[in-house]
Amino acid sequence: MLTEQSLAMSRRFGLALLSASVCLLFAPFVSALGSSCSAPLTTGQAQPGDPYWLQNIKHQGTSAFNPNSTYQVFRNVKDFGAKGDGLNDDTAAINAAMSEGYRCGYGCQSSTLTPAIVYFPPGQYLVSSAINTYYYTQMIGDARTPPTLLASSNFTGFAVIDADPYVPGGGGAQWFVNQDNFYRSVRNLIIDLRRVNATAPVIGIHWQVSQATSLINVVVEMSQANGTQHLGICSHISPKLIVAGKNGISVGNQQFTVRNITVNNAVVGINAAWTWGMGLVLTHACYVLTSWIGWTYQRVSINNCSIGFSLTTGGTTAATQTVGSEAIIDVTVMNTPVFVQTTTASNGTLAGSIVLNNVQLHNVPVAVGVKGGEVVLKGSSSSMYIDSWAQGNVYAGNDGVPQFTQGNIKPPQKPWNIIDSQNNIFGRGHPQYPDYSVDQIASVKSYGAVGDGRTDDTAALQRIFDMFAGCKLIFFDAGTYYITDTLYIPAGSQITGEAWSVILGGGAKFQDQKNPKVMVEAGAPYTIGILEITDIIFSTLGPAPGAILVEWNVKQPWDQQGGAGMWDTYFRYVRVLAAGCLMGLHLTQGSSAYLEGTWLWTADHDLDDPQGRQTSIFTGRGILSESFGPVWMIGTAEHAALYQYNFHAAQNHWIGFAQTETPYYQPIPPAPQPYSINSAYYDPVFNSSNPMAWAMYVVQSWDLTLFGKVIHSLRLTINYTQGCLANYTCQNGILNIDDQSTIMLYSVSTVGTTYQLTIQEQGIINEKYNRDGFQETFTAWSRSPY
Repeated sequence: MLTEQSLAMSRRFGLALLSASVCLLFAPFVSALGSSCSAPLTTGQAQPGDPYWLQNIKHQGTSAFNPNSTYQVFRNVKDFGAKGDGLNDDTAAINAAMSEGYRCGYGCQSSTLTPAIVYFPPGQYLVSSAINTYYYTQMIGDARTPPTLLASSNFTGFAVIDADPYVPGGGGAQWFVNQDNFYRSVRNLIIDLRRVNATAPVIGIHWQVSQATSLINVVVEMSQANGTQHLGICSHISPKLIVAGKNGISVGNQQFTVRNITVNNAVVGINAAWTWGMGLVLTHACYVLTSWIGWTYQRVSINNCSIGFSLTTGGTTAATQTVGSEAIIDVTVMNTPVFVQTTTASNGTLAGSIVLNNVQLHNVPVAVGVKGGEVVLKGSSSSMYIDSWAQGNVYAGNDGVPQFTQGNIKPPQKPWNIIDSQNNIFGRGHPQYPDYSVDQIASVKSYGAVGDGRTDDTAALQRIFDMFAGCKLIFFDAGTYYITDTLYIPAGSQITGEAWSVILGGGAKFQDQKNPKVMVEAGAPYTIGILEITDIIFSTLGPAPGAILVEWNVKQPWDQQGGAGMWDTYFRYVRVLAAGCLMGLHLTQGSSAYLEGTWLWTADHDLDDPQGRQTSIFTGRGILSESFGPVWMIGTAEHAALYQYNFHAAQNHWIGFAQTETPYYQPIPPAPQPYSINSAYYDPVFNSSNPMAWAMYVVQSWDLTLFGKVIHSLRLTINYTQGCLANYTCQNGILNIDDQSTIMLYSVSTVGTTYQLTIQEQGIINEKYNRDGFQETFTAWSRSPY
């Protein structure tokens, strides 16, 4: 007879336990479906002409803590009067769908209480003025037949989609504070500007947003007439869009990740006026770029543009900040006279740090040049390949003396399991399951989960996973699902939320940091299988100092690269004037993970406080990775007390743009307080000379590449002052590597830190050589000389 403990083990490992001896026959890696479903989910069953399943499922999502019990999360614009016929003006109807329910707009700093999906069935929606988006909004079009927002010939306003509208007569004031404009997504929409006069400076998307945001499967169609003033994207951007026109993208911001973009027939592909740092992983794009601290561009294609990247450079003080750093990888550029153009020559200074890797040029005479000046790197009228090239200060080993370089450098490490068949860094977009039918979706509320933030949903959710993992897409209707014990998600699971559904851990079992407890276990240790999580928030209710929010054990199938991962899924610790949790995310040794848009945030302010007052919340650790890989990280971790990233005996990691911040309250109390050192998690040791959290700590790890990073150490202290910024003494060291690990660093920017890189905790790269505006930037570092 199987005991309850045996049944639990059977569920975790996906095995039928016939006897104790059977367990001994299994190899360390177990291929697991993860549930007892009789009809495994192998392919979508939607019929031709069926609408996207999101339109027709039963909509029962709620906002758990909104005082209005009838608040509506899902809104179909046609229910608000939109026609979608391309003839009738749908502006008012769409804006009504957007704003219904006293949502957080003008005059509201931020709120988690009014989430919404504004859904567009197939059609052409004529708009004559801006669609003003509200806080905590997902604009989603039919993923099978993307609808079009058609700007009318008499269109007035700043942009068709405006994520941060300017206040009329406000002297430049906007609805939201840029650094706090979280939780936005636009998906599956075509924006057509071609009816608007070509000389009108109309914009497709004004995307002035911050973390927890994404653009997915967005197309902007613009006039190609001579003198066109149309602009595709203005300001911040993120994955997958296709644009054409005057400027594909015009940006000015701190740090962003852009992946899988194409720009065709634009005057300037990407126009950048100011940034601290930008990481670029390109294959298919034409842009005009303006960036401040950090951007990562991956897989971009630029076709038939006059200039690929136009970078404003030369401002090297905080008051004159222009573009800080650009890191660009996996790019194809065709029939474009200039690939990268800066406005000033570097001449041995840090006016525009640039890293180029794996760039294919076809009929591009100038690869890198100065506007009206010298050609820094010649291109070719035929074809040319740039393996790895940089402009800026590069370092090697323990030598802290910079070498200014405008030439070839060592390329990033690209283990075989990190790249795709085209030798590009592998990337996979946010799964949306467009071919699934309605009967392939299992709603957790339809099967007993409540999602009101109060009822204990642990047993209900576990029952649902045991029933449907591997045979249905498990849909978390909008809500907050409170759990008081470990929730085990079997390999084989596909999970998606609605307007960022919340899994909220709390209770007695998560209270003891000496006896840690996993809140969500993603796969059993050493299991192989699909596991996909999208649009979920993992959080804690009150202090949970013993909680590990997510332990990630599952490894992707050998033939399905990126088959185990999270997209637009966030970790949030808020409203806790005490210990938040022990750790955010633990990638165990046998796991692999594709993480895109995975932001771990220990809140420095309360999103639901009308005054946005700062808070001191104590989270122990951000991300610990022991994974042998492959691991792709395109996300951030902020404000944890010991470290944001800890790599211990990790292998085969690609870290795209990684932005971190030291807890604002440190050094009062100093790290690791209020936590204690735990050798089981390979914690760094802290002392009086090292009282601050590490941004990244690397020990005995191999084949890691960091391609674009911004590290803040503002040291706001308990009184939240910033005096240490003036003399770069907020923190002595922040990025540490041991003397054994093989890791390569590109486009690293720091703020307020004396040593930008330490080895064995001994200072190597001093910020004084690398001041570049608000931030300090070094272009590249490797273990051995270049």
